[in-house]
Amino acid sequence: MFIRVAVAILACLLTLWAIQSFAKPAPWYLWESRVDGHRLCRQFDPGDGWSRVGGPYKDAQCRIATLEPKGR
Repeated sequence: MFIRVAVAILACLLTLWAIQSFAKPAPWYLWESRVDGHRLCRQFDPGDGWSRVGGPYKDAQCRIATLEPKGR
């Protein structure tokens, strides 16, 4: 009984690990403050006071451009 449970848990963990290996990192975008014009590079929307002005990029410095990901 213990061996069956251990094998089932191991199979679930291996399946989750295999699925995660297909995931890609989120692209980076250049954001500009609507208040003072400050720019920053983030993967996600920093809030209401910001507008996206560039991207997507491959790096955290927003220097290496990449193609727009599908579904966006």
